[in-house]
Amino acid sequence: MSPVLFFLMQFAILAYALVGGVFLAFSDFIMRSLSLTGGVGGVEAMQVINREVFRWVFMALFLGMAAVSLLISGYAAISLSGPAGTLILLSGLVYLVGCFGVTVVFNVPMNEALAGMDLAAEATQTYWTGTYLPRWTFWNSVRTIACGLAAMLLMTGLLWLTQSQTRMV
Repeated sequence: MSPVLFFLMQFAILAYALVGGVFLAFSDFIMRSLSLTGGVGGVEAMQVINREVFRWVFMALFLGMAAVSLLISGYAAISLSGPAGTLILLSGLVYLVGCFGVTVVFNVPMNEALAGMDLAAEATQTYWTGTYLPRWTFWNSVRTIACGLAAMLLMTGLLWLTQSQTRMV
């Protein structure tokens, strides 16, 4: 394995964990806190968060890791074998499906629906409390678990790979 690819995989472990940490914060206390705000405060705050997320480091990591995951999985499928290759391949697939895919299929459509809602409308509060909060938080928790699992799989696969290469020497 090239040093560049080895470094990229080490970076991916950290990035998976960082992205998962952001998701964990939302599932653990941010969404609960927003649900406790009076009136339209939670809806308004989430609308702002959903607009601002596109402007920061998080989005670069989130999207960048989808591309890196494809690269890692492709490399593992083509160039690696055995348990290490399987773990590394799975790490990328878990991120792509469990984090990126869940975001595109579940969280983003809910964010878009919320973005177009009138803060003063009763239907907005009904959607916020009855649909958005429970479903968005559930799918966000799935993303959290997927990121943690991807980091663990990649770390274990990379350790397995380096240990098996060390034993061969």
